[in-house]
Amino acid sequence: MSQIGGLKPIVLELQPGTYWWCACGRSKIQPFCDGSHEGTGIEPREVVIGAPTKCSLCTCKLTRNPPFCDGSHKSIPPQPASPPPSPPVSAEPQDPNVPTP
Repeated sequence: MSQIGGLKPIVLELQPGTYWWCACGRSKIQPFCDGSHEGTGIEPREVVIGAPTKCSLCTCKLTRNPPFCDGSHKSIPPQPASPPPSPPVSAEPQDPNVPTP
């Protein structure tokens, strides 16, 4: 099963050529493949562009029209906010007889 690679499409002006769209969601260079799919059984999708084209490429991997965004990311429930980072741990020794504030 694919992972969500992003929550919004990436809009690019693609020049003529062959591109490999990440279908697994693991690539660190979304929306394109970086080989992270190896061993997943999911293969990237070849995209051939014949003329300069502005494209909205899917990163959620839920599109029904890969590699192009069809708005499916709007069905993903909002993600909970990350908890705030923990305060730094003091490198100073603590006196067990002194209460901490």
